[in-house]
Amino acid sequence: MSDYPATSPISDNLSKDLKKRGFKFVGSTTLYAHLQASGLINDHSNDCKRKQEIIDSYKTLGLNWQQC
Repeated sequence: MSDYPATSPISDNLSKDLKKRGFKFVGSTTLYAHLQASGLINDHSNDCKRKQEIIDSYKTLGLNWQQC
């Protein structure tokens, strides 16, 4: 199950920032799901062949996949 987190440091920080700005219903899990759907978090399991394909596609765009 460690391959399938419900939150990340990015979603935690984003949630805290939005709550400070007055937003409601922006918990870390909700934001993590949004980041997944947007393609900003690569949450494919470690043994999934698509995970490496996505990492490689980030590299062709000149992005560091760990920052995305």
